Amino acid sequence: MANRYFTVIKGFLLELGFDIRHEEAAANVLVVNKLDQGIRHLVLSCGEPLLILEQHLLDLPGPSCEVYQQLLQKNRDIIHGAFVLDESGRKVIFRDTLQLEHLDRPELEAVFNSLALLLSEFSDELIAFSKA
Repeated sequence: MANRYFTVIKGFLLELGFDIRHEEAAANVLVVNKLDQGIRHLVLSCGEPLLILEQHLLDLPGPSCEVYQQLLQKNRDIIHGAFVLDESGRKVIFRDTLQLEHLDRPELEAVFNSLALLLSEFSDELIAFSKA
């Protein structure tokens, strides 16, 4: 069943003008770019019942309660998705999950728009975090 979703998601991405950089149909994984929106190496994984979207944004030089606090506060403003940290606490990732069963193109597009808006509005802060 996940393969059917994989095909649907791939079709949505192509309709929305994404550049598919990597495709692994057996694992139901796509890696896409849409550079004009700041989206680079966004990983989409169609693991029923969820579509998981992740984009690595930056590496932090070290743990920082101040940076973590600012990221958590910014999460409140993000329409879709959230900032998360990997296991090391140093990689900042944008992540969202969507239900595959009723997913439509506008809902998926809303996630991309949210990420693009986040990257355009918060880019100076993200760059500063990577240098802190």
